[in-house]
Amino acid sequence: MIDYFALGLIHALILIALLRLAGRDATDRDPAFEEPRGDGRDGGQTPDA
Repeated sequence: MIDYFALGLIHALILIALLRLAGRDATDRDPAFEEPRGDGRDGGQTPDA
């Protein structure tokens, strides 16, 4: 019985950690793929056409 409890507890903690990581803003977007906004907040750079 204790084996099932330990196994379930470890899996539940891993699931909670993964959900917390997936909910972060930093994991939702990659700065390397962001396009310039053009509203002055990107350092004044304009895309080359």
